[in-house]
Amino acid sequence: MRSYFSKIAGVLLVGFLIPGFLLAPGNQVQAQEKPEIHVGGALRFNYNLSSWKDGQKERGGDFGYDMFRVNFDAAWKDLYLNAEYRLYSEAFGGGFMKQGWVGYRFNDQDEIQIGLNQVPFGIQQYNSHNWFFNLTYYFGLEDDHDMGVKYLHTGDNFEYDLAFYKNSEELRFGGDTESSSSRYSYDVVGRNKEVNQVNGKLIYKFGDSIKNRLGLSAQYGGLYNLDTKETGSHNGLALHYELDFRNWNFKLQGMIINHDPKNLPEESDDVIQMGAYGVPYEVASDFNIYTLAFSKSIPVKLGPISNLQFYNDFGFMDKKIKSFEDSFMNVTGVLVSAGHVYTYIDYAAGYNQSWLGGNFVDDFSVGNPDAKWEARFNINIGYYF
Repeated sequence: MRSYFSKIAGVLLVGFLIPGFLLAPGNQVQAQEKPEIHVGGALRFNYNLSSWKDGQKERGGDFGYDMFRVNFDAAWKDLYLNAEYRLYSEAFGGGFMKQGWVGYRFNDQDEIQIGLNQVPFGIQQYNSHNWFFNLTYYFGLEDDHDMGVKYLHTGDNFEYDLAFYKNSEELRFGGDTESSSSRYSYDVVGRNKEVNQVNGKLIYKFGDSIKNRLGLSAQYGGLYNLDTKETGSHNGLALHYELDFRNWNFKLQGMIINHDPKNLPEESDDVIQMGAYGVPYEVASDFNIYTLAFSKSIPVKLGPISNLQFYNDFGFMDKKIKSFEDSFMNVTGVLVSAGHVYTYIDYAAGYNQSWLGGNFVDDFSVGNPDAKWEARFNINIGYYF
């Protein structure tokens, strides 16, 4: 199995790299002759009031530090770099790289990215409008980043991405070392490691006044078990649609997700571990997930405020094992734009959602049939530069 995946990796690397370097110079985009580098970032603060935290309710919520990040963009000729490093509090994993890759533009439609780049699966860049993301994020299915090589084509009517990922963010290089949960996007951790993943994504664009993006995504990869030394598999299929009309945006998506780990005989294959922000939790191995999100932007002139974007993002996790309790999430809110300051005001509700009132351990796997809907009122204020 491992030999098979290695062959796939080699074929993809050759297929991506050679055609681009054979392109004639006249077909390439205009090169950036002088090296350029741009540095940006953000500083964010967060207020929250949660229905399941009695002490917090008594003191009227908490307001504190959220995150500081630094972004780097550099270019020289047709080569360019994109990197983002984030610093959270120690309780949320501390500091880690969100993304970091080197790219090469063959022409104005084709490019390649090598490094920690966004996995082409589902609606991108985000399948949501709010600060919490949609339910897909909590299973590594929204704004996920892994280590590999990705080829992108952007045409007038069609876009497609092809990618190979050797593994997720690898921070520990021991032979039998578990993957760290100190990362931005969720990946499989614990005794299984994501390896040798292949992704493909196709989008058809149509419409003038009403812009439509109809897409299909697929992925297949290995799950190497540190105990059995065997490689299982995981796969996903997604159908997605996005519409832009005037100041409206709609996102509709359905995903089929399966994991088949090769665990020790006494360990269940019905549950996997996933981790991010320094802490792992359990997730059902097999599930379908459905999301619906929409927003309406309203330009305004209220002092420094120039735009209000109202939205509602909904997610439903349908676990394939009938004895497992399903998970739900809904976020209603508004994004207030004022120059470089962006403020998300959200009311996030969850049922068997680890980050919204759950026990955090097995809400996304077995779940709790006696759970009730919990909610969090959240205000995130960020200055982006």
